[in-house]
Amino acid sequence: MRPGIQYRSVPTYDFSGQVAFVTGAGRGQGRSHAVAYAEHGADVVVTGLSRGIETSQYPLATAEDLDETVRRVEATGQRALRLRVDVRDEAQVEAAVGRAVDEMGKIDILANNAGIWNVTDLVEMDERRWDELVDSNLKGAWLCAKHVGQHFINRGEGGRIVSTASTAGLVGSKGSGHYAAAKHGVVGLTKALALELAEYDVTVNAVAPTGVATPMIDGILETVGEGALNAVSDASGSMNVLDEQLIDPRDVTEAYLWLASDAARYVTGVTLPVDAGMLAK
Repeated sequence: MRPGIQYRSVPTYDFSGQVAFVTGAGRGQGRSHAVAYAEHGADVVVTGLSRGIETSQYPLATAEDLDETVRRVEATGQRALRLRVDVRDEAQVEAAVGRAVDEMGKIDILANNAGIWNVTDLVEMDERRWDELVDSNLKGAWLCAKHVGQHFINRGEGGRIVSTASTAGLVGSKGSGHYAAAKHGVVGLTKALALELAEYDVTVNAVAPTGVATPMIDGILETVGEGALNAVSDASGSMNVLDEQLIDPRDVTEAYLWLASDAARYVTGVTLPVDAGMLAK
């Protein structure tokens, strides 16, 4: 985040009476989205991973991290429902969506944020590393959209789906090709879902951030080192035009808020870059 910029809650959006289902909400971007929806009046289903991922190159969010997100949501005066769910497991996703509807009454917004990242050349990568990342970032996004989408159809009152893609979903990504493949998949999934769900008044969009200052990036830096990180074209903050630093999670959250609001009611099938000009280079 650039020095001198202070983010604060401004009542531009009104999500009063709505329920946001946020995946990967233990920390980083997911926590930022969850708290921001609450600041603007939504109750929030706060979800996080229910088991570890062996190929992760950094420590994943913990149960305590998820508890802290719940605390911050509740500090706004809104309700929070804490659920541990592995988005790669359809039975867990289906159960979580069902419990959210039972306890919160409905879901209006799916913030499809859960995912992981690691750095390995494709020709050196083993099958498990590929599968765990692609399942976490792409299959998980589909499963959550499938079951929340079914709820939207059955309820008949529309809905909003916003997913986390990446600049790596719009260009190549040296050293992280499985991530690029998965995020390109999220872009395609977004377009297909937008077409399928349009008749039910459901909009489906994605956000494509550049590198974001989160514990994930910090963890990768500690594990693989700055040199290896900078070899991954979409991860280096120095690639950005407007700012040499990694952007703040709240910069991504602002796009999430807009795409879920009535202000974007005629925006669907779009992947919105929040990239500080990286893709213009």
